[in-house]
Amino acid sequence: MAKVLRPIGHEDRLSIVDHLDELRSRLFVCLAALAVAFALCYWQNTTLLDLLNKPLPPPAQTGSNKIGGLTRDSANASKDLERSAKAFQALSGSSDLSAADRALIAQAASSLRSASKALPQKNPRNVPVTLGPGEAFTTTLTVTFYAAILLTLPVLLYEIYAFCIPALSANERRVATPVVLAAPALFVAGVVFTYIIVMPAALRFLQGFNSSQFDNLVQAKPLYSFEVVTMGAIGLAFQLPLMLLGLRQLGVINGSTLTRHWRYATVILAVVAAAMPGADPVTTGLETAPLVILFLASIVLLKLADRRDAKRAAAELITLGAPDAGDGE
Repeated sequence: MAKVLRPIGHEDRLSIVDHLDELRSRLFVCLAALAVAFALCYWQNTTLLDLLNKPLPPPAQTGSNKIGGLTRDSANASKDLERSAKAFQALSGSSDLSAADRALIAQAASSLRSASKALPQKNPRNVPVTLGPGEAFTTTLTVTFYAAILLTLPVLLYEIYAFCIPALSANERRVATPVVLAAPALFVAGVVFTYIIVMPAALRFLQGFNSSQFDNLVQAKPLYSFEVVTMGAIGLAFQLPLMLLGLRQLGVINGSTLTRHWRYATVILAVVAAAMPGADPVTTGLETAPLVILFLASIVLLKLADRRDAKRAAAELITLGAPDAGDGE
């Protein structure tokens, strides 16, 4: 029975029981890695939530002056009271006033300073709200689980690859190995791009749009779902070069096909970006730009692959023609 967790060779022969035993072992490894990652992410759940809250625009940019604005107005009032207290304190030292007036003004300055200290001294962060007693807990668990999956993605892909490798020939393995390495790298690149570029601009636009007509309060669960789904969708969209290379491998397209139909491809990519979460002009534009760049990079990759195959085919023709030339002599 397959007890050692290693990729099995194409020439190895395993019974159904051996395959099931290997599947069970690899599932156990995946679950163990996921459990460890979940524990680590839950330990650092406040850091994860801070990262997801960071793309939110500052409170002053949301246009809200209602529930959240009350605290911001209090912080501004604290600064105004402190400035008034300093002005009254300076006035209390005037020699043109009587001693009783100076005492009253000094007392007013002290009262203003006390009132200033009682109010918030700085503006609060823009954080999402929760509406139910258990929403903070369940939302934290959901975010932790998503982060754990992202963290264990390389392990999960390797275990899938190692289990499927017996069915692959040597040539197929040479194609599959770079794909297994490139797929998580492209996915992570898409997630990072979304977090750094797309999320801040999208949330600033969505929260600021017509903000004077609405209470701009963001609920935690919809916010995190929007961020996670958007990052996941763009991460999958970043697999475009691998998908096009796979179609080329099947003989459906080549570099020349993409070059001839690049206009249609650009329109299709824009439609795909519009169908992704956050179908607003800012998000759609930011999602379309990297897809077009990846498409252009795919054209280069397919052109290089076509040229390599053409050289290989020419070399094979020369090799096959060499004996015939010798027989003619």
